[in-house]
Amino acid sequence: MADISHSHPIVRKIDKVWLAAAAIPLVIALFDPAQAWETVVFAAGALGHTAIFIVFAIGAVAYLKASGAEALLARAFEGREVQMILMAALLGGLSPFCSCEVIPFIAALLAVGAPLSAVMAFWLASPLMDPAMFLITAGTLGFPFAVAKMLAAIFIGLLGGATVYLFANGPVFADPLKTTGATRGCGCGPSPFSGKPVWAFWHEADRRATFRETLIENALFLGKWLLIAYMAEAVMLAYVPAEAIAGVLGGTGVWPVILGALIGAPAYLNGYAAVPLVDALLAQGMAPGAAMSFMLAGGVSCIPAAIAVWALVKPRVFAAYLGIAFAGSLLAGLAWGAVALS
Repeated sequence: MADISHSHPIVRKIDKVWLAAAAIPLVIALFDPAQAWETVVFAAGALGHTAIFIVFAIGAVAYLKASGAEALLARAFEGREVQMILMAALLGGLSPFCSCEVIPFIAALLAVGAPLSAVMAFWLASPLMDPAMFLITAGTLGFPFAVAKMLAAIFIGLLGGATVYLFANGPVFADPLKTTGATRGCGCGPSPFSGKPVWAFWHEADRRATFRETLIENALFLGKWLLIAYMAEAVMLAYVPAEAIAGVLGGTGVWPVILGALIGAPAYLNGYAAVPLVDALLAQGMAPGAAMSFMLAGGVSCIPAAIAVWALVKPRVFAAYLGIAFAGSLLAGLAWGAVALS
C-alpha cells in the first residue's frame, strides 16, 4: 500500500486534534451508537452555550495583538524589584500572550540582568489565566470560579516572586540562566514586546492583517480544543460513575485538594480544554477545592508553559518553579474550597 503521507502533502498538514475530534464519535459508535450521537449533540450544545464568550474572547485577543499592546508588558520590569514582582504577577495573570512569544522576551530580560523574582512571578501567573480563558471559565464554571482562579494566578505569581526575592542569594536561584541558545524561542519571529501600542490599528494594513490572522488562529485553536473537551465531558458523564469521582476527589479537607493537584499536573491538556472536564468532574462530585488545585497545578505544568521555563533556566530553577506552583495550587485550592462551602 502506498504511503499517503508522502503522496499527499496536505494530509501531513491536517491538525491531529481535528482528526481526534472526528474520531471520538466514530470510535464510540462502534460500541454504543446511541451514545455517539448524544456525544455530538452534547458537544454542539455546549459550544453554542459558550459561543458568545468565545467570540468576545477571540475578538479581544485579536485587538490586543493587532494594536501591539504586548509592548505594555515590558513596563512590568521597570522600577524597584518589589514593584516589578507585583506588576509582573498582575500582567502575567491578565495578559493574552502565549508562552512561545514570551520566551525571547524573558530570555533577553534575564540576559541583561532583570531580576529572576519578577520573571518568576510572570512565568507562574501567565499560563493560568488570560482574557479568553477567563470568559470561557466564567461561561462554564461560573463568574465566581473565574474570578477566584484569576486571583489565584496572581497570588501564585506573587508567591513565586517573593520566594525568589527572599532566597535570591541561595544556591537554587543563583546563576539561573542556561548558556544554550535558548533565546531563539519557537519560531514566532522577533520579540513583539517593543514599540508603542497603536489602538486605532485599522488604519494600517499590516495590523489589519494581524487582527484577521489572530482572529482565525484563535477561533480554530479554541474550537478544536473545546470540541474535544466537550465530547470528553459527555463520555465522562455517560460512563464514569459519579460515585467513583466523589469517592476519590470529593469531600472536604486537604486530601482531595492534594489529589486534585497531583492528578492535574500530568493529566492537563490546556487551560481551555480543562474547563469542560472540570465541569463534568464537579457534576460527578469533585470537591470545589480539588477542582481549583487541578486547574492551577495543571496550568503551570502543561507542556507549553513548562517548556518555556525549561528552555531558559537551569534544572534547579525549573524544579523550584514546579514546587512553588504546586504549593500555591494547594493553598488556593484550600482557600476556594473553604469559600465555596461556606
